[in-house]
Amino acid sequence: MITRLLVANRGEIARRVFRTCRELGISTAAVFSDPDADAPHVAEADLAVRLPGARPADTYLDVERILAACRACGADAVHPGYGFLSENAGFAQAVLAAGLVWVGPPPAAIAAMGSKIEAKRLMAEAGVPVLPSLDVTAPGEFPLLVKASAGGGGRGMRIVREAAGLAREVESARREAESAFGDGAVFAEPLLEAARHVEVQVLADRHGTVWALGERECSVQRRHQKVVEECPSPGISAQLRARLYDAAVRAARKIGYVGAGTVEFLVKGDRVAFLEMNTRLQVEHPVTELVYGVDLVRLQIEVAEGAALPPEPPAPAGNAVEVRLYAEDGDYLPQSGVLRRFEVPGDVRVDSGVESGSVVSPHYDALLAKIVGHGASRAEAVRKLVTALRRAKLHGLTTNRDLLVKILTHPAFVAGDTHTDFLPLDRALDQVSEPAAAQVSEPAAPAATTDLPVLAAALALAAANRRRAPVLAGLPSGWRNVRSQPRLARFEEAEAVYDPLPDGVTVLGADPEHVVLEHDGVRHAFEIARYEDGGPVYVDHPGGSLALTPVPRLPEPVEHVAPGSLLAPMPGSVLRVEVETGDRVTKGQPVLVLEAMKMEHRIAAPADGVVSGVHVEKGQQVDAGAVLAIIQEGDQ
Repeated sequence: MITRLLVANRGEIARRVFRTCRELGISTAAVFSDPDADAPHVAEADLAVRLPGARPADTYLDVERILAACRACGADAVHPGYGFLSENAGFAQAVLAAGLVWVGPPPAAIAAMGSKIEAKRLMAEAGVPVLPSLDVTAPGEFPLLVKASAGGGGRGMRIVREAAGLAREVESARREAESAFGDGAVFAEPLLEAARHVEVQVLADRHGTVWALGERECSVQRRHQKVVEECPSPGISAQLRARLYDAAVRAARKIGYVGAGTVEFLVKGDRVAFLEMNTRLQVEHPVTELVYGVDLVRLQIEVAEGAALPPEPPAPAGNAVEVRLYAEDGDYLPQSGVLRRFEVPGDVRVDSGVESGSVVSPHYDALLAKIVGHGASRAEAVRKLVTALRRAKLHGLTTNRDLLVKILTHPAFVAGDTHTDFLPLDRALDQVSEPAAAQVSEPAAPAATTDLPVLAAALALAAANRRRAPVLAGLPSGWRNVRSQPRLARFEEAEAVYDPLPDGVTVLGADPEHVVLEHDGVRHAFEIARYEDGGPVYVDHPGGSLALTPVPRLPEPVEHVAPGSLLAPMPGSVLRVEVETGDRVTKGQPVLVLEAMKMEHRIAAPADGVVSGVHVEKGQQVDAGAVLAIIQEGDQ
């Protein structure tokens, strides 16, 4: 029996495993890098061991340091979570060689699926349908998808539509794969467009039982990374479901699998093609847990201890839908900094790696939480999820919350008709068309009330100013015997006249934290937050949230930025500079590449012009807002 389990991971998945361990009476141990010293997963563990450094290669990917941490804290078992070393056969073997219990599949099974190239060969032998592999140097057909052989999560993947960009994309995929997985091997296969991404959860014990524990629909993705997952899939027939289950069980039996794993497929019409097998717990495992009434982490631990599974899996009940809440802007660029407030209300499951006050580091993935709705029907699950997202208080960092609400209320999603290119690879938020409101969202507020959140922010700021006044704090802001001008609050995003009030609006209460307005007989309540170091005013209300940046009356002098400057959108490291001073560039041409949160981010020329200056070099660390290069538009 396991007595103390160390999770060789961080954030949300470490907290998730610890929760089950507490229920089973198993002592827990965490490891942490220097940026994670104050992270919630460290505080929740019974014991914690520091891994000095910040880079994943020096901390969460260092096998010897993880094993030393096990010895230091007296752990007798290791759970790898997902990512990092979770699919590293050498790490699994090292854990077993150290006399520890490995809560995962046999090293040989991990190795068999660790190379996607070898995995496809094995699956074809087992009768599992696969796509043909193409030569990355001379594929012979386009469009195609370049993929990292050693990993997943969208890293090391590139779509190539014509031969002209092939060499550049292959090299970029290799670099990203090497950085993320320590293995730069890549391969290519035909791009199956407008397909569904459907995966089957498998669970196997050491006694010959293999479960196909339902399927998950994971078609809504950005940059090949999943954003929304659900169980069951709304777009496959019972006959196709049976084929998928059979193929998944064949895959697991072929490699002698033990524990929890996932077999992923592309589905287009009646065509099924094996993608990969993830030999670990998936990020999206909560939707399966809610529909099947199981704890997959508990089952992983029990199987690792030698327990046998019942002959048949439990029956499903209802639907579950999960969204991944990221700290990122409308162009998928990750954000880092302090998360001032993190509160998600409602009848939903929240698996998070953060809490109010957490620091989101630029060194790791920008996932904040997984939020899951479960209901007797798909519409009920989605409605719970939309309501929770709209009412969530997320202060301090830009998140993809608005995008998630748009997806969940989009006509195609409501109809269950989504595919892997539902979201463009790089897009502004408004490229996702407007939602179908009625099926899953709350009734829309009257059009005339759309500026009430801005008015509430203005009234709250005025109340805050009165509260800070050293004398006569009870007088209205800007009080005079004779009013000379309307009182106006200006924000970068909007402005509002709050004295006199708009027609039909009455203030029922206004202080710096709460404002209650009545508009045409309907009462609206708003919660207002602003933090000591300034920054935006956050307005939260049942219909959504708003962040407004006040415009100061007397702005501080700011450093002049030359026209045409390309600024770093996030902290990161310069991977490559692709131009020199004097080069002519065209709009959209890559100028340099930043690495942040384990992903490559291309910085492109905003217009045709000439490079008048390059201000960084390869390997240089830059802060958000740093000038990287300057492009002078035109032919100068």
